[in-house]
Order: sequence, then structure tokens, then C-alpha cells
Amino acid sequence: MSEKHERTVPAVVGVLGGGRMGAGIAHAFLLAGSKVTVVERDGQAAEAAQERIERDLAKSLERGTVDGNLDEWSQNLTLSLEYADFAGCDLVVEAVPEVWDLKVSALQEVERNLGETAWLATNTSSLSVDGLAEQLQRPERFCGLHFFNPVPASKLVEVVISKHTGEELKKLSVQWVEGLGKTPVVVNDAPGFASSRLGVAIALEAIRMVEEGVASPEDIDNAMVLGYKFPVGPLALTDIVGLDVRLGIAEYLESTLGERFAPPQLMRDMVARGELGRKTGKGFFSYDG
Repeated sequence: MSEKHERTVPAVVGVLGGGRMGAGIAHAFLLAGSKVTVVERDGQAAEAAQERIERDLAKSLERGTVDGNLDEWSQNLTLSLEYADFAGCDLVVEAVPEVWDLKVSALQEVERNLGETAWLATNTSSLSVDGLAEQLQRPERFCGLHFFNPVPASKLVEVVISKHTGEELKKLSVQWVEGLGKTPVVVNDAPGFASSRLGVAIALEAIRMVEEGVASPEDIDNAMVLGYKFPVGPLALTDIVGLDVRLGIAEYLESTLGERFAPPQLMRDMVARGELGRKTGKGFFSYDG
């Protein structure tokens, strides 16, 4: 049995949404020994999520970074189209797009299908965890678990505590993150938390520098990677996250924290053209395949 399997994680975990983030979250809990149920909106999305998760599990084995059995992990993974299949979960992590109304309706529907002792978390990267908690019947059993992209490689999870989060969950959420072999950073709810607020601020300034012709995207990123030891430059990271996702976060931060988070026009133009980063093959850099 691997070291990761001996750590403390919930036995049965649900993930709402099997996109890049949701698949990564499912991957992390599977490696740690949990049984995982992923609920998607339709059959095609569920099939894509399963392929994504199993591909990442196979890659983890190929790299030799984990011990385990691919068949066993696959047997512990269930794809579903029904919220009712969350009924037996100890924890459900919501990972739907960063749209307030969508988050609220999704979390409320998950909560209606959970047992009274189950825990609920949101993977939001910027929306108010306090505000989301206030839309729920059991806000004391709710917190933020902000995973980072790509989840398999990232060692960080931001644990976001709302003013409603109960003391037991404050302790458990840190244990879960450590059980995944990742490092928890605990923050109180605030716009953008710590990571998104700082990360987006740097990315927006980098985009303004491209817009103003200060330097090329390559040179801006190299300056931060070589000069400040960033593992990846702010523009390449924006491509990984998705320009549309970061635009939404910037707009939210502008509405809550002020003009310093106003998205550059270049960012808006690129999103309008569909240049969203890696997922579309073009952003600040071009991607083949």
C-alpha cells in the first residue's frame, strides 16, 4: 500500500463536473484511496470525463510518481448523470464554471441529495464562499477547496473558510488536503482569496505590458521564470487556466475590489476572438494538439 493511501481522506467522494478541474480533483482522491463519483450534465460529457481521468491516472503510473493499480482506481470511479448518486458520499466537491447562479443552483441541488452528515465544498477560485454558504441549508458543513490547475502536478490547495464554516470542518478540510499529498493554505473568505487575487493581479499587468508593446509574451514570461523563479510565466499560466476564466475572475474582482482589477482591452478582444489559450490551441502562445 502506498503512503498516500495511508493518509486521511473521505472514503467516498463526489465531484460535480468532470472538466479539467473536476477530473483533476477526482484523480487526486482516487490516488489517495477514495471511491469517487463524478456527476456530469450528459452522456457525452460523462464519457469525456472518464477518458480524461483514466488518461491522467495512466500518466501518473507511467511517470512513476505514485504506486497503485490502474484497474483498482478505475473500479473506484463511477460516472453518473444523476445528483441522487451523491447520496452515499462523505464529501462532494463542486467544480462547475465560475457563474454565480450556476454555482448556487448546483450546490443547492447537491445539498438536497446529501446525507445530513456529509460535507460540501466549492472549488471556486474567486466567488464569495460566505455568499454561497448563505444559499445553503447547512452552511456550517460547507467550505471552499480551491484546487490549482493542473491538479495532478500542483501541490497547493487553498482552504477557504467562511464565517459559517463549523470548527470540525475547519480541521477536517486541512486533513483532507494533507491526505492528498498536497499543502493546505488556509484563508478567510475575501474577494479572490489569496491566490487568485495575487495571481490575477500579476497576469493582468503582464497582459497590459503586451498591449502596450513593452515586450513580447515570451520575454515577459522568461523575466518572471528566470528572474523570480516562477515555475511558469503569468501569460503561459493564463493560457493554461483559460483567458475566459481569468476574464470572469478579473471582472468579479473589479466589481468587488475596484478599478485596479479592470481587464485590459487586449484580454477582452482575445476572448471575443475565441483565443482562450490551450483549450482552443491559441492564446498568448500557440499550441499544437
